[in-house]
Amino acid sequence: MRLRTALLATTLMAAAPAASFASTITGPYVNIGAGYNLTQTQHAHFSPTTVANGDDSASGSTSKYRHHDGFTGFGSFGWGFGNGLRAEVEGVYNYSQINHRNTTAVTGSTNSHDQSYGGLVNVLYDIDLKQFGLNVPVTPFVGVGAGYLWQGYGPVQTNYSNGNVSRVGGTNGGFAYQGIVGAAYDIPGVPGLAVTTEYRMIGQTFGDGSYSSTSWTPNGVHKGNVNFDHRFNHQFIIGLRYAFDTAPPPPPPAPVAAPAPMPARTYLVFFDWDKSSLTPRARQIVAEAAQASTHIQTTTIEVNGYTDNSAAHPGPRGEKYNMGLSVRRAESVKAELIRDGVPASVIDIHGYGESHPLVPTGPNTREPQNRRVEIILH
Repeated sequence: MRLRTALLATTLMAAAPAASFASTITGPYVNIGAGYNLTQTQHAHFSPTTVANGDDSASGSTSKYRHHDGFTGFGSFGWGFGNGLRAEVEGVYNYSQINHRNTTAVTGSTNSHDQSYGGLVNVLYDIDLKQFGLNVPVTPFVGVGAGYLWQGYGPVQTNYSNGNVSRVGGTNGGFAYQGIVGAAYDIPGVPGLAVTTEYRMIGQTFGDGSYSSTSWTPNGVHKGNVNFDHRFNHQFIIGLRYAFDTAPPPPPPAPVAAPAPMPARTYLVFFDWDKSSLTPRARQIVAEAAQASTHIQTTTIEVNGYTDNSAAHPGPRGEKYNMGLSVRRAESVKAELIRDGVPASVIDIHGYGESHPLVPTGPNTREPQNRRVEIILH
């Protein structure tokens, strides 16, 4: 430790840094959500039956099923790796109304529903807006997922104007995948809790079997099979996410009464997290250093800037960012010394980033005493 405890006591700030929200999840989290489910029109391909009188489920016929309103709900458990990447396991349920069927031999009415359920594994990436200079409690994210869904139909019944009835039903499974685009909004005062909004596109194939098809006509009951083509769902979701490892910001340091004035050659100026602007208390300390330089024989005033190791951008990019932030803090102090009458020619500034902490800490720790500038009178 470069400075003695007595020196530290004379320069602690009374003001605490402003609270900030963590945008990168490290460790476990849970997520639930629900919203609107819109299913694209599906094509159904009917297998041969014994019907040969114009019934819509005769050999080789094809129909389109149009979907109406629907909803979706999901729950997931995931893990954040601290670098923006997340992986999660998700269970999902989808419901959709079916209200129309066309391209049939005669006109008819259709009113039913379908539903799907299953699980997917998702990989997502949180986009830290602080790397673009935006310190806001919003974190966009993108992701992809893959899994397996079971798809069941109503059954879906169509009543034709000629008195015939056709019904499609059954449950089959298939490979499913999805793309995710969304954003998380941190809730003030509740660390780890966020509201999420998402758009999801789910695609599903049906490779594990066909559905049953039954027709009732004056000629009797006729059974066959029907296969659906690729299915696409478009979903608009609102959710709630909680990350378990997020801790509240540390309490402000208690004010320390300054002892009686004594000659000093080193002064400390502290800064809020990710800030280089001077607080009123910081300006007062700079003014004291400027005044002291006029009462002792001073040849050089060394101004050294530092940061803590809780980089706004993790990894090597964060170290580079903190180095620049330490220089900006030193420049702010130099400008204030000049305004207080100190000649610019005697001021020498340096930025040391995360190195030489005043208080040793673990990685990625917001330590107010390490966010400082040292003014050393030589």
